[in-house]
Amino acid sequence: MKSYYITTPIYYCNDKPHLGHAYTNVACDIIARYHKLKNEDVYFLTGTDEHGQKVEQAAKLRKISPKKLTDELSKNFLELTKFLNCSNDDFIRTTEIRHKESVHILWNKLIENDEIYLDKYKGWYSIRDEAFFDEKELIKKDSVFYAPSGAKVEWIEEESYFFKLSKWKDKLLEFYSNNPDFVAPITRFNEVKSFVKGGLNDLSVSRTTFKWGIGVPNNDNHIIYVWLDALQNYLSALKFPDTNSLLYKKYWPGVHIVGKDILRFHSVYWPAFLMAANLPPPKRVFAHGWFTNEGNKISKSLGNIIDPIKIINEYGLDEFRYFLFSQVPFGDDGDFSLKALKNRINNDLSNDYGNLVQRVCSFIYNNCEGKIIYDDSYNEEDNNLFNSSINLFESYKKSMDKEEIDKGIKHIFKLISLANIYVDKQAPWKLKKINTQRMNTVLFTLIEIIKRIAIMTYPIMPNKSKKLLLYLNQNIDEISFSNFHSINQNNIIINKPEPLFPKYEDKID
Repeated sequence: MKSYYITTPIYYCNDKPHLGHAYTNVACDIIARYHKLKNEDVYFLTGTDEHGQKVEQAAKLRKISPKKLTDELSKNFLELTKFLNCSNDDFIRTTEIRHKESVHILWNKLIENDEIYLDKYKGWYSIRDEAFFDEKELIKKDSVFYAPSGAKVEWIEEESYFFKLSKWKDKLLEFYSNNPDFVAPITRFNEVKSFVKGGLNDLSVSRTTFKWGIGVPNNDNHIIYVWLDALQNYLSALKFPDTNSLLYKKYWPGVHIVGKDILRFHSVYWPAFLMAANLPPPKRVFAHGWFTNEGNKISKSLGNIIDPIKIINEYGLDEFRYFLFSQVPFGDDGDFSLKALKNRINNDLSNDYGNLVQRVCSFIYNNCEGKIIYDDSYNEEDNNLFNSSINLFESYKKSMDKEEIDKGIKHIFKLISLANIYVDKQAPWKLKKINTQRMNTVLFTLIEIIKRIAIMTYPIMPNKSKKLLLYLNQNIDEISFSNFHSINQNNIIINKPEPLFPKYEDKID
């Protein structure tokens, strides 16, 4: 069985989770569920990044210890994964012993390989980004310097350990050349390659001005740079440094899904750290964009932070999951608006998908005693619909294999559209009066197509897909792509259907 390892970034633990965290979690869950449908052995990791100066400062403001703060906030992220119906196999915290031990082993390996040295750091640092910047990257406004993210930077001078990042320029470019799909979308990969081609400076990988973090082995005055610490979670969850462990051997290297703001850490620093430690780099890094809220940048100062839990409680979990990945091409920036969400629910889900299911299943339940007899006397129109489903399924898989979730959804809804056209044209309610055998064939064709649609929508809307498959009396414990082409030649018993996607207005009347 082919193995597949997918990770979210571990989320910085200094505030409550928001829409961006939900978006990345759901993206990874969709991809993980998709690969499970392919009968792959999937391991899905998420968690929280709990060290660094921001956490220490947030704890001081609340007059509690950093550990107590991270215990509280990490729980929120854990609960969010459950609320989103994520299928993650592990949830890692960087305050765990297993992680600290793994970070120390990586550090010692880099020391052993002469990849780290002690010197003094002078330069610009953003506490909010936990990142160092060259002055050429900064934006100056009213005599104040800002990082590209808009965060203020400060000038820092302190003793620091440095990682010899500069020596990895050519090896990174060679790696990118040999792995043309390493970063997606391609526009992001071009940015990464351009950054590396411009030259790399050695990277400060320790701090002395705060204490909340993992200490440098044999030098308690230094705290390991939060990114060298955090990135290691992808390996510590696989029981590294035990490279003979079943988890490590089965799943590494893996696929990282990250926001575009942290792409550099994952596509430049992380593979360099790994290669310097004689370890394989990740297989792929996919960087998605950011959301605005009704056209405005989302920020605390504007007071327009989107609470995913509140949205889901009002509009539905699977509806929320569908909207996020049908509204915006995965990888691009997009806008979140309640009007667009309602339109997607009412038009795509209720009018198109839900209406197809309701009128076919209700007709069978009410007019055929819930039974359809297998009949393979298909005509050309029936076969065309079956063939279209197979072609669209192959296109769907090609898109999903490249994490193009929005394109995968479009292929599903193309099939839904074709099925709705077929219903209108075949009009089984008319056939009932004049040709029951033909009616039976049409309904059997539609039930088989609806089953295929439910299998394809399962990664995006798992709860609704299971509900639909139960209407069709299918075994939901055995959902896989191997069921896509199978024809159930026994009688199909249709359970009494209820509206799969009620219109939003119906919920508030």
